[in-house]
Amino acid sequence: MLILIQSRLNSARFPGKALHKINDVPLILRVYKQIRKSKYRNKVVVALSNAKSDNRLAFFLKEKKINFFRGSLNNVAKRLFDTSINQKSKFFMRINGDSPLIKPSIIDRAIKLHKNNKKYDIITNVMPRTYPKGQSVEIISTEILNKYVKFFNKFDKEHVTTFFYKKKNLLLIKNFKSKLLRSKINQCIDYPSDIKRLNKYF
Repeated sequence: MLILIQSRLNSARFPGKALHKINDVPLILRVYKQIRKSKYRNKVVVALSNAKSDNRLAFFLKEKKINFFRGSLNNVAKRLFDTSINQKSKFFMRINGDSPLIKPSIIDRAIKLHKNNKKYDIITNVMPRTYPKGQSVEIISTEILNKYVKFFNKFDKEHVTTFFYKKKNLLLIKNFKSKLLRSKINQCIDYPSDIKRLNKYF
């Protein structure tokens, strides 16, 4: 499975977030290392923008020998599509670069569902959300994204899958749920204050 980590440095809420160190480990590296714990042999690529603001992130990834692809800054959907095409992949998993606690078991569960039935256009755990924020995974068909991206509004281009969830009757979508139902827990890094809040996990 191709796993794409979407990331950028010009976050309005937390500038430079991807390279901010949490216990001496940059956020983007924490996310990458969590994903690499998957039991499957996944290819992991960081999808960042081609804007100058992400040059420092690109340099860091190159230094760490982490695969990356640069695309549109604001049209995240196109960036992920272009990355998937570059990697010649029919499907990809999308994980946000602000999810340093992402569980390999959740990644593996989604991949297993995909392997068992490749007819699904999207496999997700956020429709409805039952896992904590920061534990979100989505497997998306590259072909389906290409087919509908022309209908995306500005919000959809940034959030990628919102269009599909609004038009869910158009697609074959599989949602898997958590038995613990912890959708109100936030385990992602949106603001600098979130790092202090999540210190108990680190």
